[in-house]
Amino acid sequence: MSRTNTLLQLFLKAGFFDLLRRLTPSTLTVLNYHRIDDPLRPGFNTFKPNVSATPSQFARQMDYLSQQYNVVSGREVAQWLNGRQKLPPNAAVITFDDGYKDNLEHAYPILKTYYLPAVIFLTTSHIDSSESFYWDIVAYCFDHTSKDNADFPLLGRRRWQSAESRKQVMDEWIAMLKTLPESDKKKQVDRLPDILDASVPDDLSAGLTLTWSEVRHLSDNGIEMGSHTVSHPILTRVSLEEARDELVHSKSKIEAAINKPVVSFAYPNGQRSDFNNTLVNCVAEAGYQVAFTLVPGPTLYSSVKKSPYTIRRIFLSYRDTFPKFVGKLMGASRLRP
Repeated sequence: MSRTNTLLQLFLKAGFFDLLRRLTPSTLTVLNYHRIDDPLRPGFNTFKPNVSATPSQFARQMDYLSQQYNVVSGREVAQWLNGRQKLPPNAAVITFDDGYKDNLEHAYPILKTYYLPAVIFLTTSHIDSSESFYWDIVAYCFDHTSKDNADFPLLGRRRWQSAESRKQVMDEWIAMLKTLPESDKKKQVDRLPDILDASVPDDLSAGLTLTWSEVRHLSDNGIEMGSHTVSHPILTRVSLEEARDELVHSKSKIEAAINKPVVSFAYPNGQRSDFNNTLVNCVAEAGYQVAFTLVPGPTLYSSVKKSPYTIRRIFLSYRDTFPKFVGKLMGASRLRP
């Protein structure tokens, strides 16, 4: 156990986090999940870092959240901002990005058990589709290569001697991809199977994401739908016209599918370099009432009112211990794996 986790465990047992929460009731805590699955199970062939919690971890986290926070929806946050209702103390929002099917299969039954609302931010071109997210293609190629080195465009020669060092190269390559214009990123991903001598199956992502029928079922049963764009570009890596299209078309697609207004948006990748004031204005002009980043940490209610289109969210990982999970909710969100 790391020194940090030992300290967090001591804080948890001593009630420090409970005291801190009681002292800061006017704070919105937004949790960011992606997938709820077991990345170590046989047959898991996609991007492991995208797993936010195993089903058992998620159940424990939701039990804690239901006891310690007042969980609200994105729509309730928007209504509060519009003066239509009050926000309870220690409000929290549970969010999921992308639209993976395990949100329905593993997360939804647990949310239902605890009567908790949540928001799923859909990447609409991947709903009812077997099209793979680029990170799942990348992970498959790195996991199924027989090579121990490769010459990567823009990175150069990289070598690895273990699964861990191979993962480090993968992480470095993905970080490089995120700096590229969207069209260049796609070209680089398309070249990767040849670089690593890996054959990606056509059905890699078959059944991996939600269908529109499943989206409607979730929407009819207390799960809010928000937008995560059409094709998941980092919006600062595309033209302003393309960004507007991503915002408008994803929103209209979801609204047509569920017959409800979409009020919430989440920026792809969501770091400080991935949005700006111009994009914030575009989000507002597209008709969204709230938007969420992945800048870590909870947000004071006063800051939410001041900047409703740049609300912080807390990135979660299956590698987080329970004390680390609680610590992240209380502001130690920079403790990312």
